[in-house]
Amino acid sequence: MLCKRSSRYLLSIAAISVFILSGCVGNKTPAEKMYDVLEDVVAKEKVFEEQQDPLVTLEKKEKRIYDQIIELGMKEYDQIVKLSDEAIQLTDERKKHMEKETKSLKESEQAFKKIADIKDEFDDTEVIKTANELNDVMMQRYQAHEWLYKEYSDALTYDKELYGMFKNKNLPLEDLEAQVNKLNDQYKQVFDANEKFNMLTDQYNDKKQSFYKKAGLKSNK
Repeated sequence: MLCKRSSRYLLSIAAISVFILSGCVGNKTPAEKMYDVLEDVVAKEKVFEEQQDPLVTLEKKEKRIYDQIIELGMKEYDQIVKLSDEAIQLTDERKKHMEKETKSLKESEQAFKKIADIKDEFDDTEVIKTANELNDVMMQRYQAHEWLYKEYSDALTYDKELYGMFKNKNLPLEDLEAQVNKLNDQYKQVFDANEKFNMLTDQYNDKKQSFYKKAGLKSNK
């Protein structure tokens, strides 16, 4: 039941020094305004980033409990009930982290939408093209996370159902097997959704760096 959660962060360059190569002063240029928005997006996703390690830790703990339950069998019913209750609590904690993660992405999306009013201010058609590509990839990324959230939420529901079933002494074996198969299928959906989200995050980071270069922004970490 372990969900791989690697490569899901936006590359942050909030701490770098940024120079507008054109040397403009006074009112902010379109490039400066875009930079501000994109770095605000990074800030909005800080909470999202902070959920990753706790989620992985909780997933691993729950997997260990699941393995213990399987090893025990029904001969130690009281222990199975105790472990099942612990696992249910872990799924509730995972849900809370997923909700925080999703809230952070929603705030990121609201911040990112501001580039729609900025990207057409550029005179360079190549910069506009790259900004449009950046926008398209990021919006796909937000949609991918909505898919991931749905699939992960369904998986958590099925997890809790499974642990509830473990506490039923008279549960038919075929019902338990059916639930495990349903969970395995669901986590395949979670994996696929997560892979797509990872891929779009990588694409966004590449487009972002390309935009910075074409917009005349020099970054030094």
